[in-house]
Amino acid sequence: MSTDARTRPMRSWLFTPATRPERFGKAREVGADVLILDLEDAVAPADKSSARITAMEHATVGREGGPLLAVRVNGLATRAGLADLSALLDGRADPDFAVLPKVESAGDLRTVDRLLGAANKRARLVALIESAPALARLEEIAAATPRLAALLFGAADMAADLGAETAWEPLLGARQRLVAAAAAAGVLAVDTPFFDVRDAEGLAAETRRGVALGFAAKAAIHPAQVGPINAALTPSDEAVANARKVLEENGKGVGTVGGLMIDEAVARKARRTLAVAGETA
Repeated sequence: MSTDARTRPMRSWLFTPATRPERFGKAREVGADVLILDLEDAVAPADKSSARITAMEHATVGREGGPLLAVRVNGLATRAGLADLSALLDGRADPDFAVLPKVESAGDLRTVDRLLGAANKRARLVALIESAPALARLEEIAAATPRLAALLFGAADMAADLGAETAWEPLLGARQRLVAAAAAAGVLAVDTPFFDVRDAEGLAAETRRGVALGFAAKAAIHPAQVGPINAALTPSDEAVANARKVLEENGKGVGTVGGLMIDEAVARKARRTLAVAGETA
């Protein structure tokens, strides 16, 4: 991944089937921060080969000014997944991110890391956390390799694995563990897509909950979801102004802002707010 990509916003991650190249430009139109070309769930078995060719070709063209590019490969325990990885290693494609589904151990990531390094690929890794074994090994997965950029929560598969409903409350504990593991490892925590594309209020509510929990990004499955996600994950002018006041008072020693006593914990949150807003503390 380029140095520029490390400093750009990564709030919204838009999944698009790799079989639909006419939709790739939509990510730029709606302001998605990351476009994920999906070779896995969104592609029928008969279309895997043609989708792979399309995705790898798109990952070789110039992308200046557009969204960052990710490719979700198929599971590496499948023939399609091995073919996806081989195409990435042997060809000219070098997306910003390779999204690995069904990650269940640190070894999964380290193996792909070594292969990408040997092939001189810059792509960083995104681990999809979507099973009970992955949940049990979250901390070691998050710390597996410096090439890991993010943990992405997969709610549908996680719910199926746990025998839980795909709803906020039953999956709250899994979300909390993922956020904590990501924070400890210094990687991005990306929340699952909201699956009802017609429920704008539900999307807004779930995104706000995710932000309150500590998620710094959210995936989307429809272009119309990108705007609300970006809005929820962009600090307001009021929040930015308050963060500046907090750091100004913190620099003087003990103080208060809006009746709140300022200590280092409050200052850390203020620095994070400014960083998300694209400002330096």
